[in-house]
Amino acid sequence: MKRIAILFLFIFSLALPLFAAPRMLHKADIRTVMERLFAFHIENKEMTPLLVRRTFKLYIEQFDSEKAYLLNSEVISYLNMDDASAKKVIQRMSNGDYSDFVKLNEVMQQAVLRAQKVRKAVGDQFLKNEIDFSPSQISPPSRYASSVDEVAERQKNRLVRFYLYHQGRSEISSVERRARLLSLFERKARRSEASVLYLKTDGKKVDSERMEHLFSLRILKSFAKSLDTHTSFFSPEEAHEMRLSLEKQFEGVGVVLFEGVDGVMISDLVKGSPAEQSGKILVNDLLVEIDGKEVDNLPFDEVLDLLKKEGKRGVILGFARLDASGKQQRFRVSLERRPIVMNEERIKTSWEKTEGGIIGKISLYSFYESSNGESCEKDIKNAIREFQSIGQLKGLILDLRENAGGFLSQAVKVSGIFLANGVVVISKYGTGELHYLRNIVGRSFFNGPLVVLTSKMSASAAEIVAQALQDYGVGVVVGDSRTFGKGSIQYQTVTDERADLFFKVTVGKYYTASGRTTQIEGVKADIVVPSSYAPYNIGERYLEYPLPADSVNPAYVDSLSDLEPSAKRLFQRKYLPYAQRVVSFWKRMLPTLRQKSAERLAKNQDFQMMLQKHEQIRAKASFLPPNSVDELPPIGADLQMIEAVHIVNDMILMEEKMNPAAAKEVLLQAQ
Repeated sequence: MKRIAILFLFIFSLALPLFAAPRMLHKADIRTVMERLFAFHIENKEMTPLLVRRTFKLYIEQFDSEKAYLLNSEVISYLNMDDASAKKVIQRMSNGDYSDFVKLNEVMQQAVLRAQKVRKAVGDQFLKNEIDFSPSQISPPSRYASSVDEVAERQKNRLVRFYLYHQGRSEISSVERRARLLSLFERKARRSEASVLYLKTDGKKVDSERMEHLFSLRILKSFAKSLDTHTSFFSPEEAHEMRLSLEKQFEGVGVVLFEGVDGVMISDLVKGSPAEQSGKILVNDLLVEIDGKEVDNLPFDEVLDLLKKEGKRGVILGFARLDASGKQQRFRVSLERRPIVMNEERIKTSWEKTEGGIIGKISLYSFYESSNGESCEKDIKNAIREFQSIGQLKGLILDLRENAGGFLSQAVKVSGIFLANGVVVISKYGTGELHYLRNIVGRSFFNGPLVVLTSKMSASAAEIVAQALQDYGVGVVVGDSRTFGKGSIQYQTVTDERADLFFKVTVGKYYTASGRTTQIEGVKADIVVPSSYAPYNIGERYLEYPLPADSVNPAYVDSLSDLEPSAKRLFQRKYLPYAQRVVSFWKRMLPTLRQKSAERLAKNQDFQMMLQKHEQIRAKASFLPPNSVDELPPIGADLQMIEAVHIVNDMILMEEKMNPAAAKEVLLQAQ
């Protein structure tokens, strides 16, 4: 089962730390952060019994997300707390008293010790090959255990899932290999349990300052998430990794590590990195040495600490690799840390020939910008210029199917590539005040036939772009019946590495020029061509505590109501005369485009087989947790992209045959 979420790439890249020593949290910070988040949040402004119940629920789930540790009898009083009890908790918290969480921690610690005890018996069964490895045990349960025997069964199922995951990656048939796998499982389990028991990786107790930090961090994470599904609190380490993902660059050597049965292995190499360019390191190489120090028996965390050792520009890594005869060969590679731009995570381009020119295809995976001037807007414009140098660019496909969002400013700028002056995003905050984000370039960069390709995984900034282009009629949205449905705006401190605390908080909702929000409903496709995600329950509506959908007045005619008088006069002269008009031509052509697409897909045997497969998956998907998939999309022809090319070709022909009045209307979009 693959869990779907808005994730950040964790690359153990030998990056030089951006913070010398992470700031330790104290109990006094809990109230400070709570007040700060309440001040920002669009809806929740004070602690309520509802938020108390949510916080305890999330606090418990943060520890026991698989429901493999706790008994229902141990947590029921927290999960079903009445208002009177919740108000007493609020009163104690307002006085800096977090004893309710201390008591819950004690319950969690006892649950860990109990699980460690039952796992010993489970491990003995595993080594004797007395466990049924049925895939039916993969899905975690929906309720907490009713007995200690049920806890033991669930701990066994965790081992089964772990075994099945590693079975396809390593040979585990011998007793010795099974013992190694069991040891890895136990190490990983105890590593996640260590923070609950306030232990270091060596089993010793952490000091009182670290204990207070871990305690405060757990409370703040649970509280932040209780406000809504997209409000979060982060540790400095998490914030650092998120910056790498958002900026698409870091400093390091570019190795991606994985802890397997045999030790720490290379799972991937960042394209263009020193590790990849050395030509000496391969995926599945075993890391055995760092600067002359053997790491075979070191805990994973200690290996990572050695890799990130401060003050050194170079590092010598030792590897082991099996040769053709099965004999292990050892070698060393000397690497220098340097800035790395993750180009493969930015855009991918290709093109196809069509009558009289080409159709360009741009896959955009996130909306990124960095401090050195790199951005997705710049990369898309460069791609369009490159297409135009190859041949006449007759049409374009903007592929946002795997795009989960990014910087709002880049969503506006990318939309502006295809629009003239006009409102792209309307934001509404807790006070009800509206703000307008505009494209003020004055002329579109590309104004030919455009298809925006989407899926249920297209989210946030990707939905802004898709719906904005759909609103103005300059693009046709093709893909799943709807996108993810994230229409909220977050203020965040993550990208400020000097911030004292790292969080993101939902401060508003966004709407496009039509006044519609993508919240919950997502962007509805003009032409439905399902993706591999179509059968699954994916989207904002399946997350906990999402904000409701609503709407505001349309802004196709920009009133400039949010501008100061002097700025308004300037915009009236320089901006309004060149405002983007709604192009109705493609909206009128949609019935014809849909019919042509449906006729093609009805005759496409591969597509019809995919639809049959979707029906089979849909029957199983109802038993899966929301926002998860049970099988990866099959490798083969990209049927969605193939159909998108056909639709662009239809649009090209329609544009060439349009009458003068329609041609004049479409031409206005470029003015």
